[in-house]
Amino acid sequence: MALTATKKEQTSPSYLSDEDRWAAIVARDRDADDAFYYSVKTTGVYCRPSCGARAPRRENVDFHSTCEAAEGAGFRPCKRCRPKEPTLVSRRTSAIGAACRSIENADNVPDFDALAEAAGMSRFHFQRVFKSVTGITPRAYFTEHRARRVRDELRHSETVTEAIYSAGFNSNGRFYATSSQFLGMTPTKFRSDGKGTSIRFAIGQSSLGAILVGATEKGVCSIMLGDDPNELLHELENRFPKSHLMPGDKHFEQWIAKAVGLVENPAQGLDLPLDIRGTAFQQRVWHALREIPAGSTASYSEIAGRIGAPKAVRAVARACALNSLAVVIPCHRVVRNDGASSGYRWGVDRKRTLLEREAAS
Repeated sequence: MALTATKKEQTSPSYLSDEDRWAAIVARDRDADDAFYYSVKTTGVYCRPSCGARAPRRENVDFHSTCEAAEGAGFRPCKRCRPKEPTLVSRRTSAIGAACRSIENADNVPDFDALAEAAGMSRFHFQRVFKSVTGITPRAYFTEHRARRVRDELRHSETVTEAIYSAGFNSNGRFYATSSQFLGMTPTKFRSDGKGTSIRFAIGQSSLGAILVGATEKGVCSIMLGDDPNELLHELENRFPKSHLMPGDKHFEQWIAKAVGLVENPAQGLDLPLDIRGTAFQQRVWHALREIPAGSTASYSEIAGRIGAPKAVRAVARACALNSLAVVIPCHRVVRNDGASSGYRWGVDRKRTLLEREAAS
């Protein structure tokens, strides 16, 4: 599913005119549910806009902002669409929220069949709905949550062994077999904030100004844009204060060339290994951003809903601001609810240019 702005956001404020409301009823638009309700004089009932009942005649329809307003006008709720009950989307979101809490409380890989049964769904349907709400599969959600627990425990436990067992791993072997996948380095190095990690870097020029690329042994960990190369290098030093920075060799010039190519044509993607570092929440946001197709945009609120945290709009915006992989993690594709460009870590003008290039391609 493409992460484009929802109809409510595109037409914000939504459904203010009777013409818009009637059009939503004719289309049985689920996006209009809870935005308003309509009553039918000949039947004496009121419904959601998406109700599957036979379409009424326009002259028999009135509009109401709430269920209470419709009932105050003498209408009763439709038995088909049940406007006073939670919508299907709300019920699914609630069920997936409960599943997320169960996963977060699990020390071992949970029984996904049992989670699906508790949500009132088949396993296949549960997997599909879970991903539509959170942006990732239930197993990936468990992995990310455990990764966050490991990071927290490594920062506060006295020993690596203590952190391993506190995070729910039953053996050192199982932990070390997967630790590099979500830490990006050994547990010991992580406890020391990456001390001793080597980062190669190089600075080049693109049509959008200076571009810095930094990479660990695992892959590219930073792509930054700016006007002053020295400021970009200073920012890299601040992000990895205990790492050893060293200029890239001639082979690394190919990486710079590919990063510049990405800036010139952001729709092409980057064919290089990545070392994406962040909290579990940031990783979820960045994963959702990378699913936005080139040439499309999404709002901050839509991304928040996509990762199962509809109230965390500000946290989503902050995760976008902390993204250190320009264009690769396309935070330039995130806009305000009205479609207007908002802030961008590397400048709003660069953001507009990137979107224009994607639209043209």
